[in-house]
Amino acid sequence: MAIANAESQSPYLTEEHEMLRAQVRRFVESEVKPHGDAWEKAGFVPREVLRRMGELGFLGLRFPARYGGSELDELASCVLAEELGRSTYGGFAVTVLDHTDMSSVHIANGGSEAMKAKWMPRVIDGSAIVAVAITEPGAGSDVKGIRTTARRDGDHYVLNGTKHFITNGVHAELYCVAAKSGGDNPSRSVSMILVEKGTPGFRVTRTFDKQGWRSNDMAELVFEDARVPVGNIIGEEGRGFYALMQNFQNERLVLGAQAIGEAQAALELTLAYVMERRAFGAPLYEKQAVRMKLAELSARVAAARAFVLETAWRSSRRQDCTREVSMIKALCGELANEVMYACLQLHGGAGYMTGSTIERMARDARAHTIAGGATDVMLEEVAKRLGR
Repeated sequence: MAIANAESQSPYLTEEHEMLRAQVRRFVESEVKPHGDAWEKAGFVPREVLRRMGELGFLGLRFPARYGGSELDELASCVLAEELGRSTYGGFAVTVLDHTDMSSVHIANGGSEAMKAKWMPRVIDGSAIVAVAITEPGAGSDVKGIRTTARRDGDHYVLNGTKHFITNGVHAELYCVAAKSGGDNPSRSVSMILVEKGTPGFRVTRTFDKQGWRSNDMAELVFEDARVPVGNIIGEEGRGFYALMQNFQNERLVLGAQAIGEAQAALELTLAYVMERRAFGAPLYEKQAVRMKLAELSARVAAARAFVLETAWRSSRRQDCTREVSMIKALCGELANEVMYACLQLHGGAGYMTGSTIERMARDARAHTIAGGATDVMLEEVAKRLGR
């Protein structure tokens, strides 16, 4: 028995999308789930796993073929994100998605031809993992509040500042760093600059011990007079804020798809559990309250998934989906947490024990209301656009 059949055909998904889904699901079953617990303990996903995903074409779904990409669309990214979410290892999922849809896209969209020729083949084959460094001790969702600076000095930028909570921060090879490069207008003073690991003056100072997403390496980065060639600027100087805002739409869409994948997996896991777990002389599933709760949540997850796919389809046709993407980020993140709460409750004491799948998933899901845009920030974005 399955809940809300996640594989049910959507009019927006092609045969190519469904083939991708099947390939990713096979990879997750054979090469992720058997090792996920070990990655949780280690605090990172081994880079040979990401290189294997590169070999299979999963890291370049929407990048140009001339670099090794597949030139697919936003729906492909959502299929990938949903299936990674279904792995039940949120840290693994966000490790991959941060590289594919949150960080490397800055190089692909704004990098010079020389930069793209040098790095995009390695980004796509998984030999160069990318992180995006925006958040700081005093600036998270408020990008205009960043204080890291990039001062022009001849043929170099000199970077100074600290970045916090950087996903893939420990083991990345490339960092797309947001820094103030001058000017009084906050939205016209931010530039994106590519910093390579090993750059003098740049170091990873610590890692963070997190409630969830434990198989992702999250770090603090410090720049102390780090000199970076002027040619490493991504896009135009002073236009980094706009590049970040543009890609936040993609980032929040795939995070919504990831959250839906996690919620779907939790419902299926819980359905199997309540069918077997007996209480008061019968399986828990025989209790009307249990059946009704799973039915209600299944319907809401199916509806949210349809909203994600429709918005991805619209985005692939270059329609403005800013309001809808903000809705998705808020809706899916909160829904995933509601699903996890209910599913853990239905597991009872077994679900509360460290080491159980649903306990780990509940911890991981909490990040969905924070990372990539907190729920309250997303709702404010929606509110500003109501009636338009």
